[in-house]
Amino acid sequence: MNLRAIAAQTVAAVLDNGESLATALPNAQSRIENPKDKALVQEICYGVMRELTQLEYYLDQLMDKPMKGKQRIIHHLLLVGAYQLLHTRIPAHAALQETVEATKGIDRPKFTSLINGVLRNLQRQHQELREKMPTKGPMTYCHPKWFIKRVTQAYPKQWQQIVQANNQRSPMWLRNNAKSQTRAQYLETLAELEIEASAGALGDNSILLAEPIPVHKLPDFDSGACSVQDAAAQQAAEILGAQPGELILDACAAPGGKTCHILESCSDLKVVALDNVQHRLERVQENLDRIGLTAQLICGDGTQPQDWWQGEQFDRILLDAPCSATGVIRRNPDIKWLRRDTDIDQLVELQRQILAACWKLLKPGGTLVYATCSVLPDENAKQIAAFLAVHQDARLIPLQENDTPLTPGWQLLPGIDDVDGFYYAKLQKS
Repeated sequence: MNLRAIAAQTVAAVLDNGESLATALPNAQSRIENPKDKALVQEICYGVMRELTQLEYYLDQLMDKPMKGKQRIIHHLLLVGAYQLLHTRIPAHAALQETVEATKGIDRPKFTSLINGVLRNLQRQHQELREKMPTKGPMTYCHPKWFIKRVTQAYPKQWQQIVQANNQRSPMWLRNNAKSQTRAQYLETLAELEIEASAGALGDNSILLAEPIPVHKLPDFDSGACSVQDAAAQQAAEILGAQPGELILDACAAPGGKTCHILESCSDLKVVALDNVQHRLERVQENLDRIGLTAQLICGDGTQPQDWWQGEQFDRILLDAPCSATGVIRRNPDIKWLRRDTDIDQLVELQRQILAACWKLLKPGGTLVYATCSVLPDENAKQIAAFLAVHQDARLIPLQENDTPLTPGWQLLPGIDDVDGFYYAKLQKS
């Protein structure tokens, strides 16, 4: 099947049906055998999500009326063609020919002339149209208006840096498995294989690759020598600080990167990994098996511990709470178009419920680390400040100089030190 047709159908699944790329793309790639072809479809789909508002601007200027109803798939195919022409090194003639040919793959051959005409006009008029493009707002920044408003209010001096970082391609970070070798030793092994990499500034085992590569090319990946995990996410296990003999709860654990890191960081631990979706726990088990680690996996709702908790209080709890994921947009650009402003209040309430429920499971003297991959204060500092105000048995353990009960936690912003946006707060139960 034509790869551009597959890409257009994947884009439609996200923009019109509300599927995530994480779901829609693997489904699409399952119809493709060649790894390079799979990579091309991924590049196009992710690229369309990154550049969506500007691509749609060009199409709006070049078409008399938008495609609606059953013909919306033509709009998505035009997005695929426009992205190739403006943002890839694919020769223009090849991009045009394959995109026009894709009309047959989506059973719309009568639109061949339209696709050809619009894309050829885009080639000719691109520079002129670009000069007329608005210089501010959602179109310029390729983010929805609601997000720009929230991030501007929260970070009046840094919001442009945040949206610009979100629109960059994400780097590939590794977490060295300290039980297998030191970070320096693994860097030497990478160098011997001519894989360019450097030690991360954040974390004791973070490694930044100069270019992303398939995991099967990483030395001893299958035996657990390293894992793919952003350096910001690697801070979770380090901040948690598990000690030998402790009982640990990793709440909302899937896909298991943090569960594995906790077990790698300390020997003689009993770790319970909780998630409310069974097939997501299967991913956790796969990660544990690859590295050779053991945890107890429980499918349960973090807000309803009475349904799954076995009665023994935990020494430490990592709560990587469900969130807007606005700190990892560069890895998941479809978040920009799937998330809604109204989602935030619902997420804040869910986080509040899980945090309160997990707190009851923590031993006196125990530690809870609250984490999100969000940049929005409502989910982060405001959430923890509200928790501290009503839980007199909770003490904030500062993670940085300005970490106070009124402005609690440590907010990492996307792009700084080339890491994702993340938030952490560390609490101790008196």
